[in-house]
Amino acid sequence: MKDAFGSPQSLLVLGGTSDIALATVRRFLARRTRTVWLAGRPGPRLDEAAATLRREATAHGAQVTVRTVAFDALACESHEEVLGKVFAEGDIDVVLLAFGVLGDQRADEQDPTAAVRVVRTNYVGAVSAGLVCARALRTQGHGSLVVLSSVAGVRARRANFLYGSSKAGLDAFAQGLSDALHGTGAHVLVVRPGFVHTRMTAGLPAAPLATTPGAVADAVVQGVRRRAGTVWVPGALGPLMSLLRLLPRPLFRRLPG
Repeated sequence: MKDAFGSPQSLLVLGGTSDIALATVRRFLARRTRTVWLAGRPGPRLDEAAATLRREATAHGAQVTVRTVAFDALACESHEEVLGKVFAEGDIDVVLLAFGVLGDQRADEQDPTAAVRVVRTNYVGAVSAGLVCARALRTQGHGSLVVLSSVAGVRARRANFLYGSSKAGLDAFAQGLSDALHGTGAHVLVVRPGFVHTRMTAGLPAAPLATTPGAVADAVVQGVRRRAGTVWVPGALGPLMSLLRLLPRPLFRRLPG
């Protein structure tokens, strides 16, 4: 449950090694969150992420519990069991659905198996995990599910339509889930960042209005606090993407990839 100041006390991150996810965890820890679950594929990166968060919390004099849990977005058949065990340990105030892969558009077009992996990770895995967590939050009667969508899902572009289409599906799913949970005490926040400077985008040319994991993290914290339905990062992307939705296709095709 939230503390007397309205700050979430517990956080579950699906995609526990994500740059955006870890920046968001740090923002919540600075606001008195005291229990963190990092869910991801077992390995040194997940262990080091948890160890680093513990060291940082200790250095600031905070008593924080950071635990890891083995989670694979593609192993949908395991999601109920794996995530059910987390919720069985106690209520979760915020769930951050932060896993995803960018893929390689040009290569994946020639390899349907690789293309399907992008879609299964970003959409199918998210639907499975999202439904499991939503049911648990509804049973609790409180909590926020934060879904990291993308502006790439607003209108698919030639340069990344595989990734964009998977995010479009995720975005629509999250909006519908938000409506399904209305009145239950559970809340869904859809976050639509633009280009974010992370490990996943390293080496790619930055798009206009590029942002940082820290800026996305700030938007998540504020969105949860306000119980917002949708946030854009940066905010200027909202009106811009509204215009791009209306742009005739022949003109849209001429935009730089």
